[in-house]
Amino acid sequence: MQVSNRIEGLNGGGSDGWDVFYRARAMVNAGEPVTELTIGEHDIRTDPTILAAMNAAAMSGHTGYASVPGVAALRDAVALRLTQRTGVATTRDSIVITPGGQAGLFAAHMALCDAGDVALYCDPYYATYPGTIRGASAVPRVVMTRPEAAFQPSYADIAEQAEGARSILVNTPNNPTGVVYDRPTVEGIARACCDFDLWCISDEVYDTQVWEGAHLSPRAMEGMAARTLVVGSMSKSHAMTGSRVGWVAGPAEVIEHMVNLATHTTYGVPGYIQDAALFALKEGPELESRVGAPFERRRRLAQGLLAGQNVVKLVPSGGAMYLMLDCRATGLSGEEFANRLLDTHRIAVMPGESFGAAAAGHLRVAMTVEDAAFEAALTTILTFAKELAA
Repeated sequence: MQVSNRIEGLNGGGSDGWDVFYRARAMVNAGEPVTELTIGEHDIRTDPTILAAMNAAAMSGHTGYASVPGVAALRDAVALRLTQRTGVATTRDSIVITPGGQAGLFAAHMALCDAGDVALYCDPYYATYPGTIRGASAVPRVVMTRPEAAFQPSYADIAEQAEGARSILVNTPNNPTGVVYDRPTVEGIARACCDFDLWCISDEVYDTQVWEGAHLSPRAMEGMAARTLVVGSMSKSHAMTGSRVGWVAGPAEVIEHMVNLATHTTYGVPGYIQDAALFALKEGPELESRVGAPFERRRRLAQGLLAGQNVVKLVPSGGAMYLMLDCRATGLSGEEFANRLLDTHRIAVMPGESFGAAAAGHLRVAMTVEDAAFEAALTTILTFAKELAA
């Protein structure tokens, strides 16, 4: 018996990009001490007040089937949040609650793309993007960005690949680079979508983690509200990664179809988790700032360390929980550097090649260990790079 071509081809016949991570986890499981700077998992856990709200909701009986579109109060809260943060008037009819942002990305492509449609995404990219597109039976086509442009996609970059495409997936603040798209970039994305009749799927799960500049949603640009689906999540903003609760916002007629899709796939998100998410959103920006503060602090620490050497360059990032480091001066690829770093110093980072060709020769460093350990690991990385370059 044979599985479907769709499921067999999710990775496009290659690696899923997580090889260094898997090696590091195998070492940890074998009892070896490894400093893991690989995945975007907070070093703090979900706030106890959120867990208490989740427990109270469960104990009060909200453990049965929840409303498939999402609990009305949570949809209202998400709609209000988007209205306030982007200036685009949003109501609950424009919101569907999903089991995390990843489920939202998949559902968005299912809603917008037929089998065989071309779906654009930007390189470098979060590792699941191409597989998500293939899982929806669409055909992924890459929009290449350039290190010298801080990996921000230009109108020309998109236009070069847009002919015959159905959608484009963009991500700001960006994973893996940490770059926050500036206004000319977001306006260029909007112009390309209008000129080439593209749907825009905007992954905005890091919208609360902006350290320089400002988050701009493509949905807020002229003519874009009717052709944009925004994917959001509680994972990064509230350290609720394991709770699996996110949303998609967009035109009400599209959201109605996505609710129908949820009925036939996930059948919604547990009610007590939605209640906890509602509690967390009502806590306001103070809680979000507390969750994000360690990453802003470690970014400043990293800037200081990087300023004291001239081998490794920092991509000018302004958000998220990652640094993108240019290690091309060592003469190694990102993959070679990451593997040698793991073997010799037991520090695990993600090679840029895990996120596409544009970031070859780079490393993604997650700022997800406590300050002293992060400073020690980054100091070792810079010293190692200096030795290699010599």
